[in-house]
Amino acid sequence: MSTNTDAGESTGREVAKRSFAREFNDASYTFKESEDELAPNYTLLPTGERVNRLFFAGTLTETNDVGSDSEYWQGRVVDPTGTFYVYAGQYQPEAASALRQIETPTYVAVVGKPRSYETDDGETNVAVRPESITQVDEATRDRWVVETADKTIERLQSFDEEINDYAQMARDEYGERLSPYREAAIEALESLDATDASAAAATSETASDAVGSDSVADDTEQAGEDAHSPAETGESVESEGSSSAELSGSEETSEDTGLGEYE
Repeated sequence: MSTNTDAGESTGREVAKRSFAREFNDASYTFKESEDELAPNYTLLPTGERVNRLFFAGTLTETNDVGSDSEYWQGRVVDPTGTFYVYAGQYQPEAASALRQIETPTYVAVVGKPRSYETDDGETNVAVRPESITQVDEATRDRWVVETADKTIERLQSFDEEINDYAQMARDEYGERLSPYREAAIEALESLDATDASAAAATSETASDAVGSDSVADDTEQAGEDAHSPAETGESVESEGSSSAELSGSEETSEDTGLGEYE
């Protein structure tokens, strides 16, 4: 497909994309661009973006070793719209170490690979296999919220463009129920402190116009932790073995680097 080309493809490394938890947790469809066995797997966001690597920030509220024979760490990272679930084991040593050592609650930034798995009920849930988990300050988390809202709104505004192949794919897989993601962007901005009120208000107004007259969907209850834990359901997260070299090469978010490395 020709649209939404990633800036990182020329280096062989996919650019990490931003998404709020509410949208990511609805992203159950995965695909490849070619029949090549080594072709990357992509998760399709409902707003029409393909994601091979995900970048998000929020509050790490809980960590648990849910492994049986060896360490397998689960973390819950909460953003203003919902919860990301991350899982790290022997193939993600740095991320597993972070989940083992970081005291909760604390703000973190995470870069990782989306993974999907099927529950005993036949439903598809999503989680993240983290490449890196970095402690950050509140200002960094707030900056991620504003920039992720901007990216969400951009996707909503370009959803109906004829050349947007991934939006058409999202329409076929998920329908055109876009208003929950507009509402998520608005709620996330409104959750910020008063110091960010002016920026939030401007972006919130844009978000309100982004999807026109779409009806606001009813909120659904957040699924319980059991529904998101492949270790407890007996299902395994689809994963590939990652070497220490790959993990040590992960991009990290810090005050020195800022957030400009991500889309």
